[in-house]
Amino acid sequence: MQTGISTACLYPMETEKSLEILLKQGYRCFEVFLNSAREMEKPFLRELKAMGSCYGASFVSVHPFTAAMESMLLFGDYPRRTEEGMDFYLRYAEAAAYLGAGYFVVHGQMEGHGKLSDPEYWERFGNLYRRAAGTGARPAQENVRRLKSARPAFLQGMRSYLGEDCAFVLDVKQCRLSGFSIEDVAGAMGDRLCHVHLSGCREGEACLLPGAGDFDLAGFRRLLERAGYQGAVVTEVYRSGFGEPGELEKSRAVLEKAFGC
Repeated sequence: MQTGISTACLYPMETEKSLEILLKQGYRCFEVFLNSAREMEKPFLRELKAMGSCYGASFVSVHPFTAAMESMLLFGDYPRRTEEGMDFYLRYAEAAAYLGAGYFVVHGQMEGHGKLSDPEYWERFGNLYRRAAGTGARPAQENVRRLKSARPAFLQGMRSYLGEDCAFVLDVKQCRLSGFSIEDVAGAMGDRLCHVHLSGCREGEACLLPGAGDFDLAGFRRLLERAGYQGAVVTEVYRSGFGEPGELEKSRAVLEKAFGC
């Protein structure tokens, strides 16, 4: 397993500035949170790629800035807008592939929003997954509170329905916030788990840096090992979850020690 970090941790700092700071702190594996349409264009991506290359860094995923709009863009009930949304998300796939990342993250539909049944949702996700195949990067469904994807039963059903035409992101803070156990969510994702968002926690604080609070990092590593997971474990926390940016460097050392990499 690799350990890394999302540029989202320093949001709303500009993406390239976040990446520069994290590279200087010793991080070498990244999720890039793209925060505007301009950041999806080749000149900007070329800059990020060059920055990473200078440090021998790699990119594993891209996170869309339009995630909160996916109920309407991808999983709504207006076919023309859905088609345009699919085309727009293929740009994220192309951006991820250009950076050398294998996945772009999808949040999905809010619980109780819209008219899609679960199988209709799964079929639409599968369509995006298959269409993105030619780019070299695929969509990965993240478990997110208040969304359909929070429920282990939904994720299990999606994996059964789509087979190899799906992938998943396990976000541990979203498990805590939605009230579902990490074990149950990871189990529902099964062998289609491709990416992990990690954070620490303590009573009353669901999103701290790894190493802060009392989250059992060694136990979590064992859970992933039992699942046969071999991908990246990426720190993704809200900016309110820590104080000075220097705390990110300390957390990196803790994470590398816990995961032996």
